[in-house]
Amino acid sequence: LKHSAWLAPAPQRLNSGLPVNIGVLFVPQQEAWVVERMGKFHRILEPGLNFLIPLLDRIRYVQSLKEIVINVPEQSAVTLDNVTLQIDGVLYLRVMDPYKASYGVEDPEYAVTQLAQTTMRSELGKLSLDRVFRERESLNASIVDAINQASDCWGIRCLRYEIKDIHVPPRVKESMQMQVEAERRKRATVLESEGTRESAINVAEGQKQAQILASEAEKTEQINKAAGREANAMLVKARAKAEAIQLLAAALAQQHGSAAASLSVAEQYVSAFSKLAKDSNTLLLPANTGDVSNMVAQALGIYATLTKPQGKTQEELPQAQEEPQPSATEVLQAEQAGSS
Repeated sequence: LKHSAWLAPAPQRLNSGLPVNIGVLFVPQQEAWVVERMGKFHRILEPGLNFLIPLLDRIRYVQSLKEIVINVPEQSAVTLDNVTLQIDGVLYLRVMDPYKASYGVEDPEYAVTQLAQTTMRSELGKLSLDRVFRERESLNASIVDAINQASDCWGIRCLRYEIKDIHVPPRVKESMQMQVEAERRKRATVLESEGTRESAINVAEGQKQAQILASEAEKTEQINKAAGREANAMLVKARAKAEAIQLLAAALAQQHGSAAASLSVAEQYVSAFSKLAKDSNTLLLPANTGDVSNMVAQALGIYATLTKPQGKTQEELPQAQEEPQPSATEVLQAEQAGSS
């Protein structure tokens, strides 16, 4: 039953038979009866009780003022990119002026249906296949505007037009499906590549930060170790030097300590003269380099000047310089006597 009802044609707007004038008529709500008197338009009966003259007055048209639904048959249309489509739709109408709807056009439903089909073909010819699916609402609005401009003189107003189905040729449908699949694969590939790139960037950034932190930690550790070693070395050197100075002072305080120190200074002085010619091309020699005893005496004099007590006055300095310096032979004899 449902299937047969779905296949049944849409009900006709006009009644199969016109009302008979018996003088007293009752017009239903949302209907307009057009009355002719002796073949000429007389008036339009309002809903409710109405009186007519029999034989002179005749009900010629019955117009429904309700919203009318008309199925637009399936038709073929060619798009801007030369694709043939099969489109059907639904048209919603309303009679605004019963007089124009009765005398303006012979069959208003047929006229509006044909106008909707032709307008749909012309509008589809302006759009490509992709835009037909995207701009269905704008296509419906364009068809409604075109119908209203033409049906104004018919007393009919088009409220809206809806496209029900769009049938695409099988080959075009397959190509569209392939295009959709290719687009999806492209998006998946792009997303996967972006994810890989982001992952690689994050990994590289993490490795960079790890290397920087590791190098900073190693640098700090080396600085701390170096600082500790240098401090310990300086402390050890200072302690060793202090102990050496203490031992040297104790040795100088002993008997014949000054003579031993004088001998050491003299040996270093003579050794320094022997290395001058090896370290530099320029050599400054005293006039009496052949007199070894005199050179030793000069070295001892320098040592005596450096070790002179700080408490001596300027008057004692000349006396100290006038004192005779011991010779090298005397120094050696004194050292031998001390060792014996």
